[in-house]
Amino acid sequence: MAIPLPGRQVRGSTTGKPIMALLDLLGRTWSLGIIWHLHTGPATFRELQQRCEKISPTLLNTRLKELKTLQLIESQASGYQLSQQGIDLFAIISPLGSWSLQWAQALKEESKL
Repeated sequence: MAIPLPGRQVRGSTTGKPIMALLDLLGRTWSLGIIWHLHTGPATFRELQQRCEKISPTLLNTRLKELKTLQLIESQASGYQLSQQGIDLFAIISPLGSWSLQWAQALKEESKL
């Protein structure tokens, strides 16, 4: 599967609109999870693998290459970390964490009825 670049055909869009390229990327297994786990700080490959619930090394390597190519993460001496673009993206998706907790609670309360 090719890296979803804006302007190129991606899953769900023949024109490769930027939002569709982003949604294609974030819909890939562990892409969003890697971004989510890196918001807590830099991590080596092994540390990130632990944070991501023992993701396979092959899949982690693939996703890291994609995220680096798309300038959402970068590698430093301390390991992988979010780039400024990645930090900006996390700020947008972070509220989903709070919302998901409220949603889970509502579902839990609903199931008690």
